[in-house]
Amino acid sequence: MNNGLILAIESSCDETAAAIIRNGHEIVSNVVASQIESHKRFGGVVPEIASRHHVEQITMVIEEALAQANLKPVDLDAVAVTEGPGLVGALLIGINAAKAFAFANNLPIVGVHHIAGHIYANALVQPMEFPLLALVVSGGHTELVYMKEHGSFEVIGETRDDAAGEAYDKVARVLNLPYPGGPHIDRLAHEEGEAVPFPRVWLEEDSYDFSFSGLKSAVINYKHNMDQRGEAISPAAVAKGFQESVVEVLTAKTLRAAREYQVKQVIAAGGVAANKGLRISLETVFEEEGIPFFVPPLKLCTDNAAMIGAAAMPMFEAGIRGNLMMNGRPGMELKSWV
Repeated sequence: MNNGLILAIESSCDETAAAIIRNGHEIVSNVVASQIESHKRFGGVVPEIASRHHVEQITMVIEEALAQANLKPVDLDAVAVTEGPGLVGALLIGINAAKAFAFANNLPIVGVHHIAGHIYANALVQPMEFPLLALVVSGGHTELVYMKEHGSFEVIGETRDDAAGEAYDKVARVLNLPYPGGPHIDRLAHEEGEAVPFPRVWLEEDSYDFSFSGLKSAVINYKHNMDQRGEAISPAAVAKGFQESVVEVLTAKTLRAAREYQVKQVIAAGGVAANKGLRISLETVFEEEGIPFFVPPLKLCTDNAAMIGAAAMPMFEAGIRGNLMMNGRPGMELKSWV
């Protein structure tokens, strides 16, 4: 390894991103082309549109990442790319761009799991101390992951139906809020004193799994009942009640797991980790518990390529390599590589 520099590419959903990371923790450049405006009118991500945007933007984003870093391909040690999970058409754009770049410049390629990327976004802020517990909350994933060391992933809890971010978007649609719904519900929840009481779904007593489908249905039923009575709802009160339910369950299960597994560090990751209510709740309970808690800055919570580069560095150092037969893996499981 010459300079410890990795070009990372991310295209698993609706962001086209490229970044250059040094030694797994220093961001040299980080470029993200968002597609939110294109998908907003549909109320969600349209896979075909996402793929077409990736095709249009991927080359420019890679060139911009190199230009911002003032580097040339010869300065790099490897190329990293999100291999899965995600939208298969979107994944293929990033993977084929990465393979072409690696082949043209005689560089090794490393395939990275998208959720591992979200977890390793924390390495860009402070060193990761093991054993640790990661709460991953995003539009497609809600998981508790226990890590004994770099590359060791044990999923101890996950959603059985809707992911937290998915539930936020669906509830936002019921309240006629724009896509993506999470930031709007978070904002409304802090504007209201009263909250509509909604249920907390705890599942089995010893379970670390999550379920948000019932909560989403409770919000829909509340709205329908109010409509049938001809009564207006308070969107802010609904948002506050919904968010309090989600945050309470996520916080309580994360705290219980941190105690049981006796971790040295707790980290949050994923787009929903940008949620103000969740951040405050987790920071408060773990400060009281005396366990260090960290969450990346907002720009590193949503999809980006810097996190993929951070996750790729320990894999690269361990000798893990992909090849030019790499394909998109939309259902890729989070597995340990040590």
